[in-house]
Amino acid sequence: GGKVLLLRADMDALPIAEEADVDFVCKNGRMHACGHDMHTAMLLGAAKILKAHESELDGMVKLMFQPAEEIFEGSKDMIASGVLENPRPDAALMIHVAAGMPLPAGTVVVSAPGVSAPAADYFTIRVHGKGCHGSAPQNGIDPLTAAAHILVALQEIHARELSASDEAVLTIGTFHAGEAGNVIPDTATMGGTIRTYDEKTRAYLKKRMTAIAKNVAEAFRASAEVSFGSGCPTLVNDGALSEKVTGYLKDLLGADRAFTTAELSGGKPARGGGSEDFAYVSHEVPSLMLALAAGEPSKGYVYPQHHPKVKFDESVLSTGAAVFVDCAMRYLKE
Repeated sequence: GGKVLLLRADMDALPIAEEADVDFVCKNGRMHACGHDMHTAMLLGAAKILKAHESELDGMVKLMFQPAEEIFEGSKDMIASGVLENPRPDAALMIHVAAGMPLPAGTVVVSAPGVSAPAADYFTIRVHGKGCHGSAPQNGIDPLTAAAHILVALQEIHARELSASDEAVLTIGTFHAGEAGNVIPDTATMGGTIRTYDEKTRAYLKKRMTAIAKNVAEAFRASAEVSFGSGCPTLVNDGALSEKVTGYLKDLLGADRAFTTAELSGGKPARGGGSEDFAYVSHEVPSLMLALAAGEPSKGYVYPQHHPKVKFDESVLSTGAAVFVDCAMRYLKE
């Protein structure tokens, strides 16, 4: 009987060659540049403590160890496989470490009610031309020229078609074409992401990206196709859960080590630019995301998440485990 609380930790790494100043540098071109290994360690620590005190729990704790967060697939797949059923959680909680945060290590920031992270969509744009020798461009159709103009034209959506309040970001991070400098290739491919805070803007951006890519390509005698791959919705934080957990953590850590995003931003809405596929859970059950400061710049933790030199203050592992345990025991007791 009693309530059910889900505690979630992601586990996956990134395809980045590690350059961090640590004694456990990964050697295979992969690294935990987002701290997911920290999340897993904290939840394992919490699991050990909760299991030792299982008889004192006034309900059930579900542990969600999730793969594939970085590609926005893991949470969706686990939900499809039934992680939110038998029994269904009454609430869900996650912690994300934050490197280079200008707060003392071990400080916890509680997300304010509402949307705290944007929806994200990966996309690929393939431009098809006609290959030829570089000395005779008139015999071909250059997909690179068309793709370059598409890349520039896409930036005009945000600059001229969306209002400042729409808060959308379009980023192209890859551009690939050809193998030789004296050959115009058949195709050019670009890849990137869009991030938005509401579904209307998300749909508009996708529609206009497709139209611009196809029409600009046609202007250069080429053709283009736009495909949208994996993505995730906005992360929505539950107001009642945010208020409860803020109270728990101010008791546990002290008022100088637990804050809401609103307290730190002077009451303004505080939204992160990074997306988080825990968002799928947040659209199913009341959910809350916590940020755990894991290294101050003044202490040498100067690199951000996803940087090859990022490192995290491991002293916060025990804090994260304690936060999971305290929130679980108090939430289930109420």
